[in-house]
Amino acid sequence: MTHPVTIGRPLRPRLLDLFCCQGGGAKGYADAGFDVTGVDIAPQPRYPFRFVQADAIAFVLAHGAAFDFIHASPPCQFDSDCQRLRGNEHPDLIGPTRTALEATGRPWVLENVRGALPKLREPVMLCGPMFGVETYRHRYFETGGGFTLHQVAHPVHLVPQAKMGRPIPRGHYGQFVGNFSGVTLARRVMGVEWMNRDGIRECIPPAYTHHIGTAALTALTRVLEAAA
Repeated sequence: MTHPVTIGRPLRPRLLDLFCCQGGGAKGYADAGFDVTGVDIAPQPRYPFRFVQADAIAFVLAHGAAFDFIHASPPCQFDSDCQRLRGNEHPDLIGPTRTALEATGRPWVLENVRGALPKLREPVMLCGPMFGVETYRHRYFETGGGFTLHQVAHPVHLVPQAKMGRPIPRGHYGQFVGNFSGVTLARRVMGVEWMNRDGIRECIPPAYTHHIGTAALTALTRVLEAAA
């Protein structure tokens, strides 16, 4: 018995996940309906989708136009208060990443942390309780290439948060940053069961990108319908 072979584009829209790390953001986009390809300069054996080891900016300049939507999470260490206190030096990749995204002509999202706010253009902020995720992990998302995202109402932080690096008392939310305790709990809370501590402390909860991906698919569908 033979089976039909699909040639050409996949049935699901293609998403490029730049600076992908262990794939928290990728999981949300895949659940929303995208065919995901991740790119990172470091090996990512835990990444749960198609993966390419490469320089993210060089890759998007060479191949970004072949994708339907692009997500980029340049390393946040340059704008991290923790890294500055330690005196560590890291490259600032937000500007170069934006320039590369704009060159593709594709819709995109650029994500980073609160410390990067002065460099982000009208970003939308997402937080765990907006999506039933029991941790306060603010992440900021700049959009471009014709894609826009509306700000979700931000619930008041009523649940106390455990101190950084400390065990999480009953009735508290964990921070899950740095050398935190409770990896098993963090996996469950954020929906990233395949990750280790290194991946968890930097990841985007998949609930955030599921929200973004759903909006992106709606926008892409409108474009295709208008062109039909």
